[in-house]
Amino acid sequence: MTSTLLRPPVSGTVITDVQAIPLRVPFKTAFKFSQGERASAEIVLVRLKADSGHEGMGETQAWRRLGSRETLPGLVSKIENHFAPLLLGRSPFDISAIMSDLENELYDSLYAQAAVSDALYDLQGKILDVPVYHLLGGKCRSSLDMCAPISISASIDKTLDSAQRLIERGFKSLLLKIGIDPRQDVKTVAALRHKFGTDFTLRVDANASLVFDDAVVLLKKLEPYDIDTAEQPLALHDLHGMAELARRIDIPIMVDESVGKASDLINVIRMRAATVVQTKQAKNGGIWRVRKLWDIAGAAGMRIYPGNHPSLGFATAAVAHLGASWPGPLLDGPFAMGVSGELVGDVGVSPLRIEDGTLIVPDGPGLGFIPDEDQIRRYRIDA
Repeated sequence: MTSTLLRPPVSGTVITDVQAIPLRVPFKTAFKFSQGERASAEIVLVRLKADSGHEGMGETQAWRRLGSRETLPGLVSKIENHFAPLLLGRSPFDISAIMSDLENELYDSLYAQAAVSDALYDLQGKILDVPVYHLLGGKCRSSLDMCAPISISASIDKTLDSAQRLIERGFKSLLLKIGIDPRQDVKTVAALRHKFGTDFTLRVDANASLVFDDAVVLLKKLEPYDIDTAEQPLALHDLHGMAELARRIDIPIMVDESVGKASDLINVIRMRAATVVQTKQAKNGGIWRVRKLWDIAGAAGMRIYPGNHPSLGFATAAVAHLGASWPGPLLDGPFAMGVSGELVGDVGVSPLRIEDGTLIVPDGPGLGFIPDEDQIRRYRIDA
């Protein structure tokens, strides 16, 4: 007997329309990190329509920093002018061939590919009436613990107030942005531990802003404060420096900006430049490519830190389904910093469920996040 579970129920189902929708969603309070300050998140949604009447949605972001030069007009152009012709008339279930064709069309276009990847999975789930985690191997967990980022502030009291609110909401893990003023960074970390003790996990993230000598001095001073991991202290190209730093410092080192595609992660592993890796849906090419990174990291014994740029419900739900289908351990990552309260709004009919610092994996068809067309129109801009 031949199984038909993964066959489209509508014979010959094909993609008939591709839309790239640029959005700008303000932060409630400007988000500051070592590479600048952002007043809003710039986001592109991809909508795929099939002749069966189903639609799939995916998300990416134009989050400019070291390692990303994407803009809203650039992402829209890549998707509409280069990717759409490769998608129209094809089955959404041909994801392997499609993703290969997108990479061949525009090399290293991971940010644009990410939204297409996740829209394809969402569309597959909608057609089959199953959640995406079912397409990825089934459910291994029903929820994912979250980490809450804290942006840089000139006032330690403001940082403590932010931490207090997050801890009261149930977050058990905080990620402190550092890298502008090392002396202030040490004082802030000391103040957090003094006020809240060691009952929560504390990580730091310099966003590739430090030079080697400064990183050694700063991280040595932070060692007594039980830091779980230091994220991307050095420039993304300086894997030799990261490897040497890992040898000198007792705090485990995490890579983020240094890893885009699978070969980047393999180089990190070969050089022992880090023992933790953060993935992001946009940075790493969506569900299709992120899962490959997790397989490599897991085989190498690295800890996996699921993340996102500031994002809406589609990218957050994509991480939730990846995590739900992953049988190994996962850190409580900052993959939901947009929907957990940092942005002024979202574009779903109903918000994703967050309970006591934990995201409940959606069980609806596809990504399980239903678009609210009024909210999409509210934040839409002309790219």
